[in-house]
Amino acid sequence: MREEFWDTAPHYGGKKEIWDALRAAAEEEDLSLAQTIIESAGVIVHNTDLTICYDEKGRKEKIRRPKSWKHPQPISRAELTQMREEFWDTAPHYGGKKEIWDALRAAAEEEDLSLAQTIIESAGVIVHNTDLTICYDEKGSKYELPKYVLRDPSNLIRTK
Repeated sequence: MREEFWDTAPHYGGKKEIWDALRAAAEEEDLSLAQTIIESAGVIVHNTDLTICYDEKGRKEKIRRPKSWKHPQPISRAELTQMREEFWDTAPHYGGKKEIWDALRAAAEEEDLSLAQTIIESAGVIVHNTDLTICYDEKGSKYELPKYVLRDPSNLIRTK
């Protein structure tokens, strides 16, 4: 079962070199050597049992807006606003911390990406996808954001 995990782990994302370092550290009995392996690979460890780790890229990369997307049918600004409000009202009920959800909302609604980046970093949000569609908190809780809260659709009905 362990072999199968290590063989498939890189397919879930991240660099193969990081996965190799994590495997070597997990299999190392000498804890000081395991720590050296982790540090030399640039792995950021959030749990001492190595269940939550990140590479340096995951902490430093600049966020961006999601790629353009299209709703199945054209929608109005009012309909989009309602979808967004419903998402933000219900999102905390699916897990994670309210403070992180609040920070994600503030960043999603911020036009200035550098300010949005500051909000994310100051809240301790770990960005998995640079478009903010998948993020984590320091305890490993996952936060998934739909594109419609991050960017207007290309077929938004524009009113004059």
